[in-house]
Amino acid sequence: MTLTSPLRRLLLTLALGAALPLSASAAETELLNVSYDVARELYKDINPAFIAAYKQQTGDTVSIKQSHGGSSKQARAVADGLEASVVTMNQANDIDMLADRGLVAKDWAKKFPNNAAPYYSTMVYLVRKGNPKKIKDWDDLARPGVQVIIPNPKTAGNGRYTYLAAWGAALKKKGGNEAQARDLVTRIFKNVPILDAGGRAATTTFTQRQIGDVLVTFENEVSMVRAEFGDNFEVVYPSVSILAESPVAVVDKVVDRRNQRKEATAYLNFLYSPTGQDIGAKHFMRVRSDAVMKKYAANYKPIQLFTVDELFGGWRKAQEVHFNDGGEFDKIYQSK
Repeated sequence: MTLTSPLRRLLLTLALGAALPLSASAAETELLNVSYDVARELYKDINPAFIAAYKQQTGDTVSIKQSHGGSSKQARAVADGLEASVVTMNQANDIDMLADRGLVAKDWAKKFPNNAAPYYSTMVYLVRKGNPKKIKDWDDLARPGVQVIIPNPKTAGNGRYTYLAAWGAALKKKGGNEAQARDLVTRIFKNVPILDAGGRAATTTFTQRQIGDVLVTFENEVSMVRAEFGDNFEVVYPSVSILAESPVAVVDKVVDRRNQRKEATAYLNFLYSPTGQDIGAKHFMRVRSDAVMKKYAANYKPIQLFTVDELFGGWRKAQEVHFNDGGEFDKIYQSK
C-alpha cells in the first residue's frame, strides 16, 4: 500500500516526536531523601513546602521520595547502593561512613552552616501517666524492676545517643569516671527487654504494645507522642543530656550522575530558611534560628547539654570504642 503524502508526514512527525526528549518545561527532577526513623512527620511537611517554594523561585518542578529507618541502617543501605540524592541523618558518624566510601564529600560538614546540621535535639524520657516508677534521672533507669525501651545502638542513632547520654551523665557527676559510666550503662541495658532496630519501632513498642516503664528517645519524638496521645504519657527531663545534631549531606556521586546537584543543594539549604526552621520547630526540633527558637520557646525546657566531641573525642572515636564489633556495647550487652 502506498501511503499518501499527508499520512506519511503524520507518521514521520509521530516517530520523530517519540524519539525526542521531553522539553525542559515538562521535565521533573525526582530526589530521594534517605533519612532516619523518627523524621517521617518532619519531612512530610518540609517536602511540599520546598517543592512549592522552588517552583515559585525557579519555575522548575521537583518531586521528593522518602526512605526512613534506623539511621545507621539507612546509611549502610546507601553505601550498598540505595541511590539517595541527599541523606538527612541523626548523627555525623553515619555520614562520615559514606564519606569514607567516596559517596559524600570528605568536608561534608562544611558544606552547610552549623556543621551541616540545621536541627538538633536531645534525649529525654517518656513515662506513663503519673510516672508510677518515679523516674527522674539516669540512675533511675538502672534500678531493679524498671523496664527501659531503647532502640539498638548498633542500628539506630537514638539508641547510640541514649547510650552515650547515660555514659556521659555518669562522667559529668562529681568524681565520675569511666568505670562508673560503664557500670551505669551496663545496669541500664540489663533493664532493656527488647532492642528494636529503629526509634519509631521503639516508640510503638512502648506506646502501642504497652511494654516498658520508660522510653528514652529524642525530645522531638516524645513531644510528638504527647501531642498524639495526650495525657496518657508524661515527659521527664534528666538533669543532663547529650546534644543530638541532625546532620545533612548531598550524595555527590548520585546527584552528579543524575544532574541533580542544583536541586539537592537547594533542598538542604531550604532547611535553614525561615520556613524550614519554622517547620522544624513545629515538630519540636531545636533550630538554629534565634528568632524561631524564641517564637517556640514554650516547646523547649532548658537542659544542660554536652557534646560527643566534649566527652568522647568525636564520633569516629566513639564509634571505634563503643559501637564497632567487639566494642564496649557488645561487651555490655553480651554480659546481660
